[in-house]
Amino acid sequence: MLRDITIGQYYPAESVVHKLDPRVKLFSTLIYIIALFTFRGILGFAIITAGLTLAILLSKVPFKFMIKGLKAIIILLLITAVFNLLFTPGDVEYWSRGPFHLTDTGIRNAILMVVRLVYLILGTSLMTLTTTPNQLTDGLEKSLRPLNKIHVPVHAIAMMMSIALRFIPILLEETDKIMKAQMARGADFEHGNLIRRAKNMIPLLIPLFVSAFRRADDLAMAMEARCYSGGAGRTKMKPLKYGRNDRLTYLLNFVFLGLVIGARVLFFM
Repeated sequence: MLRDITIGQYYPAESVVHKLDPRVKLFSTLIYIIALFTFRGILGFAIITAGLTLAILLSKVPFKFMIKGLKAIIILLLITAVFNLLFTPGDVEYWSRGPFHLTDTGIRNAILMVVRLVYLILGTSLMTLTTTPNQLTDGLEKSLRPLNKIHVPVHAIAMMMSIALRFIPILLEETDKIMKAQMARGADFEHGNLIRRAKNMIPLLIPLFVSAFRRADDLAMAMEARCYSGGAGRTKMKPLKYGRNDRLTYLLNFVFLGLVIGARVLFFM
């Protein structure tokens, strides 16, 4: 299960999406999220699906590799679906018992929320799979640079996000090693009720937290030893520059969002 988490991982490939400016990919992800929570109706869903499918095909990231990331949120999807199914009032009620109600609106909302969550994971994973942490840091810092005028620590925020993304696969690998070591000593993480499983996680969480704090301390010591003092006066090894494909992608993003909003307007007419 831990190896199925794709967030924070980078998939190297020679594709148009990989070569795009990280600022473009950040902006595209933002537009995609806005469109995802804006669309209504079959037409809007078809536009979202077509846009996501085209982006995945252009990225040359195997679809099976992206689907692996959904296994880690199956429980979240089930909880979301159940809550929307049983606790949403509606005009037509199919079943009722106590506080639980199965309605037409509940079924529609459950399907819609599950689809949105699945598409959200796929879309955001595509950005991290096609962009290295260094590129994300540079893109985020360059995009938020105007906030420096109001004394927002843009470089520090970008650096923290970069370090967090780098630590995700490292901590997952560390967790996998600790689990195997504990299982070799007789620990059981897969059987028993929920309370027992939670208790069995204690021998896993304590060494994981100790390892995480140790790594953070080592990283801080290394940064201090190299006289790291933030982004003031620092230059970039690879300055970000927009290309023809970047400008075209910006235009396609606005067209994509306009189509989704237009489909929503038609849905309510």
